[in-house]
Amino acid sequence: MERFTLSPCRPALTIQTQSRAMTPATSQRPTPWWRRYRPDQQWEAYLFLIPSFLGFALFVVLPVLVALLLSFVNWSLLTPPEWVGIANYVQLLTRDSVFRRVMWNTLYFTVTIVPLQLIFGLMMAIALNQAIRGVKVYRLIYFMPVVTTIVAAALIFQWMFNKDYGIISAVFWWLAGATGLPIQPPDWLNSTFWAKPAVVILTLWKNVGFTMVIYLAGLQAIPQELYDAAEVDGAGSWAKFRFVTVPMVSPTTFFLLVIQMIGAFQLFDEAFVMTRGGPAQATTTIVYYIYQNAFQFSRFGKASAIAWVLFAVIFVFTLIQIRLQRRWVHYEAGA
Repeated sequence: MERFTLSPCRPALTIQTQSRAMTPATSQRPTPWWRRYRPDQQWEAYLFLIPSFLGFALFVVLPVLVALLLSFVNWSLLTPPEWVGIANYVQLLTRDSVFRRVMWNTLYFTVTIVPLQLIFGLMMAIALNQAIRGVKVYRLIYFMPVVTTIVAAALIFQWMFNKDYGIISAVFWWLAGATGLPIQPPDWLNSTFWAKPAVVILTLWKNVGFTMVIYLAGLQAIPQELYDAAEVDGAGSWAKFRFVTVPMVSPTTFFLLVIQMIGAFQLFDEAFVMTRGGPAQATTTIVYYIYQNAFQFSRFGKASAIAWVLFAVIFVFTLIQIRLQRRWVHYEAGA
């Protein structure tokens, strides 16, 4: 009986032993890389990012590299490119008087538009942050110029600044008739002095609404407890604005300062449509000068060199602001 019961078990024991012996050999086979999957490293996400990377490389990185290469050649589209090295940069920085003039115009627009835009935007945001009736309608009205087409706005302002029949000139003529004073409206768009303020006024009207909205978001993020504590300490409206509002919106101010400075250096549409860079290049900006050299004078090498000089200027100014922001930008504790 014992042999009868043990004999059937031997094949089973043998098979089990063989299966156990085969298990390590099977586990040693390497898994192909396309079948490996880890929840913390999902390579499928990179497949979805490839179209964005390709678009960025094709439409941003490649044009930038091509522009850098073109800045070292002399090319007019009709002739083969001629390698000139840094001659375009030397001629631009040492012998081009027009470049110095347009650079001065660009700096003028930067130091006038950016501070005024910050001041007016903050004032409008404080006014529209109050609990008044119809505040949403007022916010919409002041923001509407931002979504207005710049070409249409520039054409309207071109008519408004006309000396003979513009609405702004009509106000001057009305004041002259009402007061009897010899008041005459300035010839805005034909004067080398008044053309720049005209472009500044158009730019402020177009972009202050954006500044207002960003400041409005920053104001609504200020804790009410800070104003309550300031009132307990006897602070008035000006003291609360100076010691609570201004420091708490300083990160917003820094953000707007950087992006608006970059935008002021790249000013083009306003001067192109309303004044055509005139009179006598009084409103020609550096981006307008790039456009002229590339598409009017067919100097693609020089235009690329100007673009890279503009990049260097913006980079330096932005780096200075980032370094200086440590002294005047205050972030909320614990942020």
